[in-house]
Amino acid sequence: MSTAPDQGYPDAAEATAGPEAGPAGDTAEPTLLAAAATLSFPIAPGYRVNVRKGPGTDTPIVRQLAYDARVAVRCQRRGQSVSGPYGTSDIWDNIAPGQYISDTYVYTGSSGMVAPRCTG
Repeated sequence: MSTAPDQGYPDAAEATAGPEAGPAGDTAEPTLLAAAATLSFPIAPGYRVNVRKGPGTDTPIVRQLAYDARVAVRCQRRGQSVSGPYGTSDIWDNIAPGQYISDTYVYTGSSGMVAPRCTG
């Protein structure tokens, strides 16, 4: 997200030791507002990030990313605010149909959106 990590603590729900999520949340497949090339970004070093069904820690975990993974961000949407190694944000990155990760674990070089907004 930002260009330098803050001094906050990572959200335990998104790190390796995170608890299981319960049902809820927006799980509709996103559509893009504008066509754009998919951008690839690195995950924060030393983290295995939970991939969730929707843009919040209250949605089910569908898988977990490997250490030092890179992700292709298809689109972004606002959701639950989460703290991670790159700050605190309510931006969630859609990396595949029905798969979201908090932008606070993705090094985009920006504190704002870097991909088209997801709709749907």
